[in-house]
Amino acid sequence: MSNSPSAKDSATTNAAPRPRPEDERLPLRLLLVYGMQHILTMYAGAVAPALVIGAAAGLANDPASMGILVSGALLVAGIATLLQTVGHRRIGAQMPIVVAASFVPVSAVTALAAGQNGENLPVAFGASLAAGVFALCLTPFFGQLIRFFPPIVTGTIITVIGISLMPVAARWIMDGAVHTGVDGTAVPAAPVANLALAGVTLAVILLGSRVLPGIWGRLSILLGMVVGTLVALPLGMADFSRIGEVDIVFDPTSLFYFGPPRFEPAAIITMCVIMLVVLTEGASHIIAVGEITGSKVDARRISAGLRADVSGSIIGPILNSTPTSSFAQNIGLLALTGIRSRYVVAVGAGILILLGLFPVLGGVMAALPTPVLGGAGLVLFGSVAASGVKTLAKVDFTRNLDLVLVAAAFGVAVIPLAYPTFYSFLPESVEMIAHSGIIGAAVTAILLNICFNVVGGGGRRAPAESSAREPGPTGPADPEGAAHREGDPGRP
Repeated sequence: MSNSPSAKDSATTNAAPRPRPEDERLPLRLLLVYGMQHILTMYAGAVAPALVIGAAAGLANDPASMGILVSGALLVAGIATLLQTVGHRRIGAQMPIVVAASFVPVSAVTALAAGQNGENLPVAFGASLAAGVFALCLTPFFGQLIRFFPPIVTGTIITVIGISLMPVAARWIMDGAVHTGVDGTAVPAAPVANLALAGVTLAVILLGSRVLPGIWGRLSILLGMVVGTLVALPLGMADFSRIGEVDIVFDPTSLFYFGPPRFEPAAIITMCVIMLVVLTEGASHIIAVGEITGSKVDARRISAGLRADVSGSIIGPILNSTPTSSFAQNIGLLALTGIRSRYVVAVGAGILILLGLFPVLGGVMAALPTPVLGGAGLVLFGSVAASGVKTLAKVDFTRNLDLVLVAAAFGVAVIPLAYPTFYSFLPESVEMIAHSGIIGAAVTAILLNICFNVVGGGGRRAPAESSAREPGPTGPADPEGAAHREGDPGRP
């Protein structure tokens, strides 16, 4: 009997799957260094939604509560990122993708949470939970729905989201100050000192972005906030005296800290529409990471990745956090450094969880002077709008109908921003939905896209197809073309 391998054995050996680039295992030292690099890249963006929402909920002067919100955002981000990187094959794309609190729902959540002492946060968390379940149900067949969200729709909505957040930065800079005119009328205004502090913060961010190389330039937002705070201290504009009120270590009794979720139909409808945008954005990010890593991305993998993306919406209310999605800046970091291992991001997820277990760190972040946050917010929120503009750049505007679609959506979105009382005659439940410029823009863009581009066979390519074919090696993940710079400055 021959001991040589059989043809069957040879065929089996030849059929063995090739190792995936994202499964590369690095030494522990490099895992820690590169993992920390991911966290530094996304930290400011990850905690900013919690700061915005907490301020809207009337908690700006309550470091303990703000610390809970920031801590919850970090814990949920760590859990969702672990699911995305090493999760089960049906939950998580098993790709190097960082997941954290999304900017997309922030404007809607702040409207729902507006009040005093966090009294309306349970409404926002209830809507987030219900919308998360709704989005989870859509993930198996989102490939069929994604055709209604081409770049002209998603780009319009994301641009509107960034524009809608700008008043938040302005309110941070004003910090509740008012100016009394000669006629005795008091109007909100920014004192000169606040303007100067916000200006210093913004200047440091812009200078850092210009002169610092690679990854360090991406840390310019954190640098700007640190410098702004140091300037504020001798001026008496920063107060860290109440940090002692914040728990040092995570307290399990802080689960549902603001009360159990409350489910209000109008709030749920608003968040469900928002989650459609989150799903679309998440799908395009997964495809972009596939392009960068050179890994195969199919419909099943996109669905698994989207389940991890929306997991934060379901887990979040328990830990006092809001919906999550993948972070584009970390996708850009993949292109910049060439480090494709998902285990690097998994280690970063562990760092996020460790940070979240110490709410006192969140309390320090929440105690930063609001003009400093406002100066940073101009760039943070502006980058959201710029991301939408970049998506719109993929659209061929030679067709007049495309211009009409974008123009109509922008017009509907700006009305409630310019005149907050515009819809006051409507029933309260309807007003809550109509008052959101994001919802108005989304509904307008989706319906007009169906009328102009879908009905009658004029449909566009789905975002998945567009993302897979159109971007270069960096695609939407590298907005600054960082991968084309000389050398590799992103490596520590």
